[in-house]
Amino acid sequence: MRDLVRNATLTVYGVSGFAGGGAVGRLLERLGVAHPGLHIDINGELVVDLNLTVAYGLPIAEVARQVDASVRYALGHALGREPDRVTIRIGHLRHEHGIAPRPHDAAGNGEPRSTDLANSGTDVA
Repeated sequence: MRDLVRNATLTVYGVSGFAGGGAVGRLLERLGVAHPGLHIDINGELVVDLNLTVAYGLPIAEVARQVDASVRYALGHALGREPDRVTIRIGHLRHEHGIAPRPHDAAGNGEPRSTDLANSGTDVA
């Protein structure tokens, strides 16, 4: 089930990978021992918690909606039931090739500011 959710998440445009675990977490994931950024709980309810890295410059709310729909569809199709809850957290933003960086702000850098999400008009925090 973990591989199903992982594949459904990573096929969404704008998702660069899972966040969390640092270098040790990435090593454990490559070895197949752990999956940082992906947690599934099946105690009574089917709950999926995701901590993602998203490509910088894309609408985060839309990427999150696409991930939610993809995970719900994949689990619904494979298990015959959708998860009771899907929680999506954006842990990191990553500049991807092919996506233009933001213009430089008054401070002279193109890094995201803490107010960018609030000013974007999205309903995700």
